[in-house]
Amino acid sequence: MSTSVARWACFVGLLCVPTQTATAQSPTFDIYWVDVEGGAATLLVSPTGESLLVDTGWGTDDDRDAKRIVAAATQAGLTKIDYLVITHYHADHVGGLQALADMFPIENCLDHGTNTEESNQRWVDAYLGVCGEKRAVVEAGDTVPFGPVDIDIIASNNRLIAAPVNGGEPNPLCATAERKTQASPENQRSVGALFTYGRFTFLDLGDLNWAKEIELSCPVNKVGEVTVYQTSRHGAFDDAGAPTHLYALKPQVVVVNNGPRKGLGGTSPGFTEVSTAHYERIARSPGIDGIWQTHRSLLDPDPAHNTAEDMIANLDETTGGRGHWIRASASQDGTFTMTNSRNGFTRTYAAR
Repeated sequence: MSTSVARWACFVGLLCVPTQTATAQSPTFDIYWVDVEGGAATLLVSPTGESLLVDTGWGTDDDRDAKRIVAAATQAGLTKIDYLVITHYHADHVGGLQALADMFPIENCLDHGTNTEESNQRWVDAYLGVCGEKRAVVEAGDTVPFGPVDIDIIASNNRLIAAPVNGGEPNPLCATAERKTQASPENQRSVGALFTYGRFTFLDLGDLNWAKEIELSCPVNKVGEVTVYQTSRHGAFDDAGAPTHLYALKPQVVVVNNGPRKGLGGTSPGFTEVSTAHYERIARSPGIDGIWQTHRSLLDPDPAHNTAEDMIANLDETTGGRGHWIRASASQDGTFTMTNSRNGFTRTYAAR
């Protein structure tokens, strides 16, 4: 496969035609973290109006997550999703796809391939039922066209980029790195991407686990320092958030896409003890200016283990009904504003 998804997709007729969008052009690159109760659904809108959705949340009887994604997309002025990226085939990342496709047009789909464990095959089948011939496989090292925003595929199908990007350099933290064994094969296959708009960078690695993070960060931190980082494993950092990786990234802002009883404050599969150290690890990240959460953790509601209330989109259970999103609006000079839709609270961060 070519290192350019656009070039390869022209061959299959997916991505080579300029996308027409219904939203007005904006000078900012906008990112919405939709509340899907500890799943994943991150909606990105380029300054020239292209849209990209990473993951679709859970599937529920009332189509809760699909409705919340559509609500956020509509508020963003969209009438369709230009690109859908499915990071991996777990229910909290791909479960809402069929309902979403019934409500909102999806033009193109990107994935790591269709190999998975038998336990996840139902989600592969559901994905193929929606995306079929309009899908393309992305590989580590590929790029994806997205208006003035550069997208580098960092990880896919258990492989990582070979050469550093974004100023990546040797990582001195590797000398004392704690090592863990690989876990959850499907998480290891996650599609991870770095989005760059001028001086602003956003990193979403799906659910890459601790061992893959170390592989990505040692002996060289291959993704450099980033502006905004979305936590892997929804902030359940038993098997993600390796300090060697996280502290080399030096994120200015961290967004935790957790649920009231999933992710931050809870455990990862295979771990039994609830830990309060996960939030504290994020808070100790060098140079961090802000932590934003989609939910207050009801597994560990201690204020010392959650960010400030103004920066939490949902304070209590939100089963059904409306969930509140978090948005980042970034300018090319690296300045960006975070907004909490629950209370209208905003905070603007200067370029670093």
